[in-house]
Amino acid sequence: MRIIAGSLKGHGIAAPKGTATRPTGDRVREAAYNLIGPVADAAVLDLFAGSGAMGIEALSRGARRCVFVESDRTAAKVIDANLAKLRLTGALVLCKDAFQALLEERAEARLYDLVLLDPPYGVWPELQARLADALPGVLAPQGLLVVETAANLEPELPLTVVTSRRYGSARITLFTR
Repeated sequence: MRIIAGSLKGHGIAAPKGTATRPTGDRVREAAYNLIGPVADAAVLDLFAGSGAMGIEALSRGARRCVFVESDRTAAKVIDANLAKLRLTGALVLCKDAFQALLEERAEARLYDLVLLDPPYGVWPELQARLADALPGVLAPQGLLVVETAANLEPELPLTVVTSRRYGSARITLFTR
């Protein structure tokens, strides 16, 4: 995998080995950022971060900071290694459950300009109701939520859909408040 654009364009990043994570491919990541637009000076929250590719892409494109949340210890170590290799600052890796992190971020009144959400495709139906309750509390008033799901799923959240597009086996849906 490689960084698509920004100050680190072309640099390679590692992905966790095995099938526990499914990194967002280069093409889907590029398509997502074409939809997202500029992220300069944004505060970013990358939930179910996996390899950290989406959040690292945001940092490369000028995001001010990014909090990566990944419950798998091995994957969290890969994110740490990628950040160290690329000498990225303004990043924090939390090895914890996404809902616990959302609860803590909401309790601290931390708001994010960009929230990246890429849970395992098969569990979206189980997570949707809990995410619908938790996500609005961390999204800044003009913030953008980017949800990656399997192409055949249409995520429904109590937010306004900006766009929803299919890219092969993936769907990218953008929401705003």
